[in-house]
Amino acid sequence: MAEEPSFFRRVADKLAVEAEPGLTNAQLMLTNHDLKPVEPARRQWGAWNFVGFWIADAFNINTWMISSSMIVGGLSWWQSWLCVWIGYAISGCFICLTGRIGATYHIGFPVASRSSFGIWGSLWPVFNRAAMACVWYGVQAYIGGHCVYIMIRAIWKGWDRDTIPNTFSKDSGTSTADYASFFIFWLCSLPAIWFPVHKIRHLFTVKAYFVPCAGIAFLIWAVVRAGGVGPIVRQPARKHGSELAWEFVKGVMSSIANFATLIVNDPDFSRFAVKPRDALWSQLFTIPISFAVTSFIGIIVSSSSSIIYDEDPIWDPLALLERFVNEGGSGQRFGVFVIAAAFALAQLGTNIAANSVSAGTDMTALLPRWLSIRRGGYICAAIGLAMCPYNLLTSSNQFTTYLSAYSVFLSSIAGVIVSDYYFVRRGYLEVKELYDARKAGPYYYTYGVHWRAYAAYIGGILINVVGFAGAVGTPVPIGATYVYNLNFFCGFTVSAGMYWALCKFFPVPATSDRWMEVGDEIDDLRVAYDNQSGSLDGDDIAEGGSYNKDVGKAV
Repeated sequence: MAEEPSFFRRVADKLAVEAEPGLTNAQLMLTNHDLKPVEPARRQWGAWNFVGFWIADAFNINTWMISSSMIVGGLSWWQSWLCVWIGYAISGCFICLTGRIGATYHIGFPVASRSSFGIWGSLWPVFNRAAMACVWYGVQAYIGGHCVYIMIRAIWKGWDRDTIPNTFSKDSGTSTADYASFFIFWLCSLPAIWFPVHKIRHLFTVKAYFVPCAGIAFLIWAVVRAGGVGPIVRQPARKHGSELAWEFVKGVMSSIANFATLIVNDPDFSRFAVKPRDALWSQLFTIPISFAVTSFIGIIVSSSSSIIYDEDPIWDPLALLERFVNEGGSGQRFGVFVIAAAFALAQLGTNIAANSVSAGTDMTALLPRWLSIRRGGYICAAIGLAMCPYNLLTSSNQFTTYLSAYSVFLSSIAGVIVSDYYFVRRGYLEVKELYDARKAGPYYYTYGVHWRAYAAYIGGILINVVGFAGAVGTPVPIGATYVYNLNFFCGFTVSAGMYWALCKFFPVPATSDRWMEVGDEIDDLRVAYDNQSGSLDGDDIAEGGSYNKDVGKAV
């Protein structure tokens, strides 16, 4: 008579998520329904879905203010805008590089990183990305709460942080009204996490239509009230020579740094592309155009504010809207409500795209037997609430500086992954082996960890680590500061170059001597051992290719 499972075993089995039948215990720690290659039925993102996604993502508070730091730093408005164009054009290229992996093989970042970092070694970069996403989810949600605060205040004048009794301490960074608004935004965000990624594209489509229209209305409103575009557009650059050149470089790099997390996890979305080309041109051109337009609106509105109030420009659009709602009649308050609602929707879409889905996908890879993207997204939201993000946004707290600077560490991860796919393997991946926990697998390496990848990853960090210390307040040599000004390029180039060189001197298995992407030739997406031969057979490999199991190389 079979022994009855224990209580904890029954609970664990009850909580287990959907997975393919026939998986071993080791494979159950590597895959589930959300981690496996996306089957054709879920490949529903066409080119226009990616266009809508990036238009929607571009319109958020961070993008609106991206040029402000450059103008404050001494650039003229057109120089800062040129930085935005160049920076986001470069970011678009990086996005397409990583996104092609997902669009071709229909796998997300956690699975794609296994080919370079190893089956188990990939857990560290995945954990890094998940932790960052949870922190940023809370910060972005609190900013979204400010949008809700303005919406409520536009309807009810009594909703005022200065008059509502405050139960928080003065140095907490929040008030009762602000926290209640934050909680409302957080609560209203929860239903959006429920929908699967291949269906959430509809949210970005709605946002792509509504939010830019509200932004243009805000632009026209501010310019009309000011009677012109303001003094910023007539203000020359305040720096010259080498100082101007380095400030320009910093402006370009700050635009790229704003994209560091999305560069790493773009495969989480591109894997749902109908065809690989749907995730190429749509992203390459939409990213610089949409982000540049949003930045331009931010420049002109802030410039107009200096005329309206005869003071320094107001770079935070929410602070400007709060000024509008405090002094306006019913018509003006209605306009503020609509624009604040658009910003709230913008923050929701950005938080889902950049943080919730990313954290959910990464957590799925950390505990695939019990976590799905949906469950991971709700855990991310819970952490975002519990971490009390308002403590991080106080003027005396440098944590946001740490968060922004930490993005350069992601450049080393991106460098290793791109180098592995494009230069070492030349587009050739054995997808089923990415879910193989056996030591004989080509991506198992040493105890499941790829030492070449980690050596390159650490090398990419070391080139920036001294400058990183300077960014958070520690005095460092000027040379380290100059290197850090090129942080993403330095980290990416060093890690990519080191990884390629190490794999050249110490060859790895499952590579190709020529460019050979075989994603479209893979029809059998099952990963259980009894459903695979351990490698692609002749029918699965692109025309003219073959696989030698003894050598471990496609030729």
